[in-house]
Amino acid sequence: MKLEKIIEITRIKQEIKEVEETYKSILPERIRSSKDAIEFAKALIGDEDREVFLVLCLNIKNEISVVHRCHTGSLNASVVHPREVFKAAILNNSGTIIVAHNHPSGDCQYSHEDVVVSKRLMDAGELIGIEVLDSLIVSQKDGVSLREIGVL
Repeated sequence: MKLEKIIEITRIKQEIKEVEETYKSILPERIRSSKDAIEFAKALIGDEDREVFLVLCLNIKNEISVVHRCHTGSLNASVVHPREVFKAAILNNSGTIIVAHNHPSGDCQYSHEDVVVSKRLMDAGELIGIEVLDSLIVSQKDGVSLREIGVL
C-alpha cells in the first residue's frame, strides 16, 4: 500500500513538471494581481470544452510553484472536494493557493454554486492553514476574480 502511494505522489509530481515545461513561456514571474492569475488560467484552460478546475499553489513570494489540474467535469459542472484541492498544496508546502475553473460557454458570470464552492474551500483552507487568495472563472476571451468583484 505504501508503494502505491509513493508511485501516486511521483506521478502527480511528474504531471506537474510536464505542465510547467509546457507552459513555461506563459508562466508569470509572480502573481502581482488577479489579472496575472486570470491570464495564466486562461492560457491553461480557457479553451477547454469541459469544466476544468485548477489549483495554483504559490510560494511565499507569490510565485507559482505548482499547477494542479484537480478535476475535469462535464460541459457545465465540476465536482470539487476540498481534499483534492488542497492535496497538491500540502504535498508542496504551499501556504496559499488560487483556484480557477473555466466556463466552456464563454460566459464568465458566476453561479450560486461557484460562490458556495469557493467559500467552502476558503473555510477548509482556514482550518488547515492554507489561504485561498482568490477564486477565478475564465473562458478563452475573458476572466473574473470573485474576490475582486466583492463576492468573496
